[in-house]
Amino acid sequence: MAISEFEIKRLEKYVGEYVRKKRPPQVVRHQLDLAFRIVNQSFEIYEIWPKYQNPEETTERSVAKATYVKSKKIWKLYWKRSDLRWHSYKQFPTSKSLEEILEVIDKDTNGCFWG
Repeated sequence: MAISEFEIKRLEKYVGEYVRKKRPPQVVRHQLDLAFRIVNQSFEIYEIWPKYQNPEETTERSVAKATYVKSKKIWKLYWKRSDLRWHSYKQFPTSKSLEEILEVIDKDTNGCFWG
């Protein structure tokens, strides 16, 4: 089940603000940028790079993903391993707070999100 319109606006505010603060300076955004998207009950933060063979095209690298489980009122946090699959972030798998999830992504104590 998709999240409500209210929850989408809340995500756009908090995740959008987080991404705006983390984005690189304007002068290098053509080489590396940061964005997010909301799909169903999840948001994903990802980097945008120009392709090596064709710099006019871009590619994406996923940074983090969180999914809202409405029935339990919790966020589940995921990271993408080298097998290109999402895995639960075992050190901090769930939270009732979106802000706390964003803090964990930002601190990245295990180097899973930002390398």
